[in-house]
Amino acid sequence: MRKDAQRNRELLVQAARGLFARRGLDVPLEEIARAAGVSIGTLYNRFPSRADLVEAAFADRVEAVAAICEVALAMDDPWAGFTHFVEQGCILQAADRGFNDLAARRPPQDYARGHRLMTEIVARAQAAGALRPDFVLADMAFVTWAITRTIEATAEVSPDAWRRHLALILDGLRAPAAHPLPRPPLSEEDLARVMRHC
Repeated sequence: MRKDAQRNRELLVQAARGLFARRGLDVPLEEIARAAGVSIGTLYNRFPSRADLVEAAFADRVEAVAAICEVALAMDDPWAGFTHFVEQGCILQAADRGFNDLAARRPPQDYARGHRLMTEIVARAQAAGALRPDFVLADMAFVTWAITRTIEATAEVSPDAWRRHLALILDGLRAPAAHPLPRPPLSEEDLARVMRHC
């Protein structure tokens, strides 16, 4: 890639990161191009679709989630590892409105490495008898959606209110608190269909 093309790509990614973080994923692409100091044609040359730009803008966050998973798996206590994974992911969401949107819209199976690591975290906590046995990775979508909305609703008044909500959710996920659930979990295919329409 030519130097000017690479520079334009970097300017677009930086502009997208900043605008997405402040305003969410639905920022008009024209505004991103303007913030980067390039034309909309240049944006589309570098990123043929919004999804391509979102992927480039959040590549570091996706890697951060995988690193969080690895730390969680290295923890001696499987429940502490599970709660570390969930809480650290929520911290990333609370700090970046765009990532908060992305977490609510993209199913974990879209990220093979993260999906595999998250599956291990859940299985490990269940094998230790700490996480309710009927919890499946697709159920994380309900946790994510709940926290996503709490972050949005309370950001201006009490930016850390999501922590209380998460503590209530985590207590409900403990194995000793488990009661039979009223219906089976969403399949990964159903979850992907739902998340892509959020």
